[in-house]
Amino acid sequence: MRWWQQTWKQWHLAVEQLGRLRWNSVKSLASLFLVGVSLSVAIAACSSGGDNSATQNPAANPVAANKQDVELTLVSFAVTKAAHDAIIPKFVEQWKQEHNQNVTFSTSYGGSGSQTRAVIDGLEADIVHLALALDTSRIEKAGLIEPGWEKEVPDNGIVSKSVAALVTRPDNPKGIKTWADLAKDGVSLITADPKTSGIARWNFLTLWNSAIKTGASEEQALDFVSKVYGNVPILTKDAREATDVFFKQGQGDALINYENEILLAQQKGEKVSYIIPDVNISIDNPIAVVDKNVDKHGTREVAEAFVKYLFTPEAQQEFAKVGFRPVDETVAQTKENTDKYPKVQNLGSVKDFGGWNAVQAKFFEDGAVFDQIQAKINR
Repeated sequence: MRWWQQTWKQWHLAVEQLGRLRWNSVKSLASLFLVGVSLSVAIAACSSGGDNSATQNPAANPVAANKQDVELTLVSFAVTKAAHDAIIPKFVEQWKQEHNQNVTFSTSYGGSGSQTRAVIDGLEADIVHLALALDTSRIEKAGLIEPGWEKEVPDNGIVSKSVAALVTRPDNPKGIKTWADLAKDGVSLITADPKTSGIARWNFLTLWNSAIKTGASEEQALDFVSKVYGNVPILTKDAREATDVFFKQGQGDALINYENEILLAQQKGEKVSYIIPDVNISIDNPIAVVDKNVDKHGTREVAEAFVKYLFTPEAQQEFAKVGFRPVDETVAQTKENTDKYPKVQNLGSVKDFGGWNAVQAKFFEDGAVFDQIQAKINR
């Protein structure tokens, strides 16, 4: 029996005994008082943590010292891994210094669309960093993210961004220099299916945007994009497969890819011939806290702090190192980054086309523009 249990037993017996005595017994009252004092000391000792670390280290913050360690689950699209691998340890160290609490991360990387489906189907992400806001909106519609998530952090939740790059064969034998060249006879383009790939939706929108931004009407844009997709021998299921078809299988004269993927490949020693056309589109990647899951896990405070940390200059510089254009202007304007990321003269945005919900309805729903293009090609 523990000493405090013995003390409690003595208190209980004293009370029972007191019931049999006369209340004017000074001796009984004195005994009761002494037992009560002993119990008060015992309770105080227990509440102070007994032999816990707070007692051993009086200088430690007792609140922080008693906080449990926290694990966050981050679900993101594949090409962000290099950036997060550099950023997460910096955040963990800062949080430990400021809050005396250990944070660990469980991470999952893959195609944005498949990651979105996994979260909706039960992957309990605390934070999602996805390729396009449409995917985040789907998680919102599933009831996991509260409306207005994009207003809770800077830049409408866009934490990383890139532009579209036009990849060619070495020495560019077909002389491909602009998006318009992809519609020429004899040019073969490799890209993924926008019905199944988030990145491929950006590719489609890049082509459509290039026509509209150079003065084409809707009808002319449709004709141009139809010709380009008529030059696509195979629509892969995702961007990673498209890259493999182009580089490993040697198919196609050109490939549309993210600028950040190309820059990261070059850092790994790969030689890539590419162009960043002056007419382009800003490929914006949002981040959001998954409200239902952080409330379930009790991780909201740390999850929100990590999301905010990703917008700091320190974190944005890590994104810049691996090919993403910084969303923080102070980071973007450093000489290192202005040299690395040449300014795009005519840069469009998904907002120019009404936002992702409007784009999805117009171009990618069943029977919409892309299906019409495919039906025309396959006649």
